[in-house]
Amino acid sequence: MKKTLQDFSHLKPDQPIGIFDSGVGGLTVAKEIKRLLPNENLIYFGDTKHLPYGDKSREAIIGYCTKITRFLLEKNCKAIVIACNSATANALKEVMEETAGKVPVIDVINPVAEKVAYEIHNNVGVIATKATVNSGLYRKTIRKHNKFIKVDELATPLLVPAIEEGFKNHPITHSIIYNYLSNNKLKNIETLILGCTHYPLLINEIRQYYGNRVRVIDSPGIVANQLRMILDRNQLLNGKNPQPSYQFYLSDLTKNFEKISKKFFGNSIDLKLEVL
Repeated sequence: MKKTLQDFSHLKPDQPIGIFDSGVGGLTVAKEIKRLLPNENLIYFGDTKHLPYGDKSREAIIGYCTKITRFLLEKNCKAIVIACNSATANALKEVMEETAGKVPVIDVINPVAEKVAYEIHNNVGVIATKATVNSGLYRKTIRKHNKFIKVDELATPLLVPAIEEGFKNHPITHSIIYNYLSNNKLKNIETLILGCTHYPLLINEIRQYYGNRVRVIDSPGIVANQLRMILDRNQLLNGKNPQPSYQFYLSDLTKNFEKISKKFFGNSIDLKLEVL
């Protein structure tokens, strides 16, 4: 009998969770997973050599993502979290094909879009990379669940390089945020989705711009909750684990990644170079 896509009985709770992104952005998701699921072992791959994904072609993004997925499967991961909106928007289908239903795949767009669609929102704004905005996936997914919501998407390509260069609470990021958020496309929004996992690193500055006028969605928290629900449903939550392991692999070692990863996971973490 052919195994269904949802049969994960061959997996064990103590296997690690694989998480990947183009750089430091996915650490915002990894941090929430660590907080919500403190017993889980995590393996993170940051494709810092090829960032930002948002400026790359769809074919290039698919190539990067399938290689990383293969790597995480070889590392015996029980679930894979695509902690990158550009990767989700362009390569989700290919990542699913690469896993061939062997492990659950959690992306960062569908859980957020679905949650927003079923809550009280009328005018929703999305800021994201060019690759994510060009895909139109947020708008399509939200309106698939709720056709009455108006969704405006704005490409904000300068934010990822600024974050990767370590500009946080800095005049440069203040200026970029002001210029983007004052765009007419976002004029009447009530809710803002940060459609890139890098952007929560600037969430305080974004909230400061809006005051209390606009609700800013916490995407990493939504994604971590979705992961927990899927693992629980498949009896894959790790039990008592006093010393969970956190492994970090990068395609290019960068100072900013080292700084942020140590801030989130402690100074004892080990960053390994892995060129796929």
